[in-house]
Amino acid sequence: MTYSALHALECPACGAGYDPELVNNLCACGSPLFARYDLGQVRASREEIAARPPTLWRYHELLPVRSPSSVISLGEGMTPLLGLPRLGAEYGLPRLLMKDEGLIPTGSFKARGAAVGASRARELGVTGIAMPTNGNAGAAWAQYAARGGLASLIAMPLGAPVITRRECEIAGAELYLLDGHIGQCGALIAEELATRPDFQDVSTLKEPYRLEGKKTMGLELVEQLGWRTPDVILYPTGGGVGLIGIHKALGELRDLGWLTGPSPRLVAVQSTGCAPIVRAFEQRAPRAEPWPDPHTVAFGLTVPKPLGDALILDALYATEGTAIAVDDEDTLAEQARCARLEGAFICPEGAATLAAARALRESGWLTPDDEVVVLNTGAGIKYP
Repeated sequence: MTYSALHALECPACGAGYDPELVNNLCACGSPLFARYDLGQVRASREEIAARPPTLWRYHELLPVRSPSSVISLGEGMTPLLGLPRLGAEYGLPRLLMKDEGLIPTGSFKARGAAVGASRARELGVTGIAMPTNGNAGAAWAQYAARGGLASLIAMPLGAPVITRRECEIAGAELYLLDGHIGQCGALIAEELATRPDFQDVSTLKEPYRLEGKKTMGLELVEQLGWRTPDVILYPTGGGVGLIGIHKALGELRDLGWLTGPSPRLVAVQSTGCAPIVRAFEQRAPRAEPWPDPHTVAFGLTVPKPLGDALILDALYATEGTAIAVDDEDTLAEQARCARLEGAFICPEGAATLAAARALRESGWLTPDDEVVVLNTGAGIKYP
């Protein structure tokens, strides 16, 4: 049986191909690389997949890890898809659903990318991983690296949630704290990597396999809905890997013949304190410009210039979606309202999608007939 149908690495910008059995980062043209699969090798049916254990590895044919012995896992995947009837009634969206990533290992959706990315890195002979982080990604990668016997080097802004700092420290990561933003942390990591040839840079989209872990949110969502899609998916967009991954997953399912009909409209949700994608979308631009002085309580959205900006915007344009920025005040109000009405204490990034859903309904972009899924990307308790 084929465990992984991984066939090649391909640049979505220039079409260049790369050997997937070598450690790769960006294309020579500067674009992130995509893992491509020989879908003819996928023999499993949807019914067979449904009978597998409830982790993201149930989709192993569409993941890049060649051997089950290479998998590093803490049981990640199959997070709940919850109805939000009371919030939906208040918003005028009776078909409002939330995929809750706060219940995944390490408390955030970052565990998906870390599980797949660390597994493939170890399989290719990498001995350590290095990355800048706004908190949750570093915490996840540090813990999965520890689980897989890999070293980890993490750089984090001082303003990141203290709990995520503690997660890195207790997992044995070599942790640097900077009084700055994630871009400055990335510069420090680049300097350190120059002296560590056995380490891989696993920064957002600078290696191809974190994306593959994140796309499993899309695979799960479709399976949980009975192998169909909702009308709209709202995603909190900092680096945007999850949004890009969901779009990629839907395309692969369509190519397999498991999904038909129109794609859901994808919505990138940002903060008014850091909204480079929203500004680019409003200008119908192909790329985003750096956002000056980024700041927001939704710390994961503090990404002034996403590396995958073109891929994010392509997904929004292709699905007739949109991009919207919300105020911190509205984000915190919806976080409290969600806990009070639905009993779910979600992260600020997830709450931003609720504020966006409310605003899009008020503007008429969303209608009462729309089935709307918001992504909560982490647990509220990680933000004291």
